[in-house]
Amino acid sequence: MPKMTFIHPDGRRQELDAPLGLSVLEIAHRNNIDLEGACEGSLACSTCHVIVDAKFYSALPEATEDEEDMLDLAFGLTHTSRLGCQIIITQQLDGLVVNLPSATRNMLLEGA
Repeated sequence: MPKMTFIHPDGRRQELDAPLGLSVLEIAHRNNIDLEGACEGSLACSTCHVIVDAKFYSALPEATEDEEDMLDLAFGLTHTSRLGCQIIITQQLDGLVVNLPSATRNMLLEGA
């Protein structure tokens, strides 16, 4: 089974099984990782923003325009930022490393 590593804001690394076909957000939730996903993966927020290790970024499919629009709202955006709900584990992503940002911006709550 593929593996992936979450790097927490405090620098702690957590390696986990990454079942094929699951999103990074789903893996985080199954393992009690603090990755919000306020819209439950419906591409309507940026709270599952992760920073992908540069080694794996080019292995990801290109972000859609909708994902790019949501990423524009993310806190701490970088050139390897992606939404965890849009990264689906494939065999090519075995060993994937993502950094969890130190904060998120929940526009769903802010707009309420």
